[in-house]
Order: sequence, then structure tokens, then C-alpha cells
Amino acid sequence: MGHQTSDVKDLERVVTDTRPEPISISYATIKYITKDFAQVIGVGGFGEVYLGGHGNWMVAVKKLKSSTDVSNEKFFLDEVNCLMKVKHKNIVRFLGYFADTRGEVMEIDGKLRIVEVQQRLLCLEYVPNGNLNILKAEKNHGFEWVVRYQIIKGNCQGLHCIHKERINHLDLKPANVLLGTNMEPKITDFGVSRCIGDTESTMVTRNLFGTPGYIAPEFIDKQHISFKSDIFSLGVIMINLLMGFEGCIIENVRMIYQASIFFKNFFLHQILLPVEITILYNIVVWKLAYSLRSKLLVILDAILSV
Repeated sequence: MGHQTSDVKDLERVVTDTRPEPISISYATIKYITKDFAQVIGVGGFGEVYLGGHGNWMVAVKKLKSSTDVSNEKFFLDEVNCLMKVKHKNIVRFLGYFADTRGEVMEIDGKLRIVEVQQRLLCLEYVPNGNLNILKAEKNHGFEWVVRYQIIKGNCQGLHCIHKERINHLDLKPANVLLGTNMEPKITDFGVSRCIGDTESTMVTRNLFGTPGYIAPEFIDKQHISFKSDIFSLGVIMINLLMGFEGCIIENVRMIYQASIFFKNFFLHQILLPVEITILYNIVVWKLAYSLRSKLLVILDAILSV
């Protein structure tokens, strides 16, 4: 009990002070702060996310599915590596982790065998206002322009930090952009992210992953990934913010261009000056056409001029 109390205090220090590094947390402590995994606040292909906390602080605990596949350890370590590198107000904070491998008796091919089962958990900053999928319900009426602008700017700043660390997120979508107390965006979920070497500009992978509608065309066609892959996804998110429809209905770049042209005459003229609409239009076009996708610093400069 004394060790668990010490663990809780250590975690509280990490939660309340933005400077400490993530810590190793015992499974008993995670069960304690989640009340034995009582409240699910998110579900995905990776597993579940549970609400945790103690006293006046809260955390989110991502519980990955138990696995006997040793290759899953690499995915876990890749995600931890990414989370350890990125520290920014527009990225969900990584607070701690639990990793263990235990032997379990299982029947395989009619015989009992001892199999090593991996158990992996991540402790993350709790972000209270859900994610950008709230746009589905709002349909442009609940988000004022200033809020949309701050979300667009925050997404660009968070992604710029990720790319500075030579990391490709590769699954940017509304569900992976959480909204903080003041509706500030926080990018989350580095489960499929990849690091790019200092001398590399692109990578080729055999596996297609990500979310339909937010995956860059060159990734679908040739399995080529680069920082421009994330910038494409960010462009689709911007269309969501400006128009309020889902990226998954957009099947190719041509249709996205049609959408970007359409939003010039949608509702923005009621709240923005013509020069501001033109700037936003150009930003979206930059993000969607491969040859025009700019570095995020250039895009940020344009956004800050609105």
C-alpha cells in the first residue's frame, strides 16, 4: 500500500507540473486510479481508453489489447518513442506507462502451452471537451469563427512540433484532435506514427493504414509517406472546420479541389473579408495538392496573417 501511495504521488507530480518526464507506473496503481477500469471514455482498434484520477486531478489511461504477437512490442515502443519526443501545448501530454509480459497457460493445437502475453498501458493527459467530431452535431452553428481559427492554428503549431522531431503522425483526423478546457486543440494517438531519418524525405511501407478520406493519395497509390502526407490530412480537417462535412466522403484530390472552391461561396463571406477568404482558400489548396503542399512554417505565417 505504501508503494502504491508513493506511485500516486509521483503521478500527481507529473500531472500537475508540465516539466517532469513520464514515469513507469505499477499496474496496481493504474487499477487504483481507474477504479479497476470502471469508466470507458474511448474505444478504438488498439483497445480502450479509461478515465483515471485521484483527488482533484484526472488522467486518461490507454489500455492496449493484450497480445502474444512479439511484433506488437515494436509498435508500443514506437508510440512511446514518439510521445517522449513531442512536447507542445497542442499535443496531448504523455505522463507515464506500464509494460509487462507474463506467462499464461493456453491450449494451442490441442496442447497446453505456456505463452508470453504482453500487457501495455499508457497514461496521458485528460482532455475534457471531446474531439473535433463534435462538428457532426454542430453543423457550423455552434463553433464561432474565432474558435475555428484557433483550432486551425493550434493544429498547425502542434503538427509543426511533431515534424520538427522527424515524426510522421499518419492518422490525423477529427477523432485524433481533442479539445481542451478553452477549446484549444491537442493532437493525440501516435499508434501508427513513423520516424523519418535526418537524411530521408520519404518512406515506403507495405502496409496501408490511417483513416479513409484523410489518407494522402500518394500513400494509397504507392505506399509513399512523407511529411506531406500529414499536411494533406490537415487540409481535409480544415475543410471539415470550414464546411462541416466529413473527410471520408471525399474520394480524391479533384473532389477536394471542388470542395475547396465551393467553400469560397459557402458561409465565410458572411463573417470574413474577401482577402481573408482568399488566404484561407490558398492555404487549403496548398495542403491538398502534393506539388503545392508547403512547409508548415509557411502555412503558419499565412494563417497568422488572417
